[in-house]
Amino acid sequence: MLELEILGSKLYLLSEKAIYIQDHQILLVADVHLGKSETFQNLGVPIPNQINQTTLDRLQTLCHQLKPKQLIILGDLFHSKYALVNEVLHLWQLFLSNISASVKLLVGNHDRYLIHELNSLPMQYVTHPVQVDSLILSHEPCKQQNYLNLCGHIHPRVRIKTKFDNLRLPCFYLNALRNSLILPSFGEFTGGFEIELEKGAIAYVIANDSIIPLTAKALKQ
Repeated sequence: MLELEILGSKLYLLSEKAIYIQDHQILLVADVHLGKSETFQNLGVPIPNQINQTTLDRLQTLCHQLKPKQLIILGDLFHSKYALVNEVLHLWQLFLSNISASVKLLVGNHDRYLIHELNSLPMQYVTHPVQVDSLILSHEPCKQQNYLNLCGHIHPRVRIKTKFDNLRLPCFYLNALRNSLILPSFGEFTGGFEIELEKGAIAYVIANDSIIPLTAKALKQ
């Protein structure tokens, strides 16, 4: 866990690829992509279904440890219409019944075409950014002056090359010039986009249970 204070808001970055806002007891995750394996199976690609259970087990463990009042998902809870099979929906409803937090989904680009199906699920969803004090929560980056934008969508990763390693690790990407903090994707089967660190930006790289802040200068050394 790593503590940041930005624009008066205290945030805890978690190595489990989530953020905890302690003052409001809110747990944030982004890009869960449940049902991505089922989507690939529909295209004839054999991907194991266990991925959904593994992702939700991790999220449930976090909820039990932190006991948030609210879980907010910053978009892309489900991967596609092919994700909404009975098995995936059952796992999601079982997860909801096993946590005490209320759940809100900020509809992402993958969820956007599933609005009618979302109506039947026992959770809230909104199609617009949400403000919490000095924070603006959204799926895609949403630049706002005088606010810090917490978002997903990008699935940021950083490549670290040394004589001995060539690693591509998930990270939280803080860009002070853009007032944005991008969360890594939470889902087990999501991939990632390799970012180039801009001047003044910091990548909080997740390495096992550690979070390591890196700048562009540090990566070049």
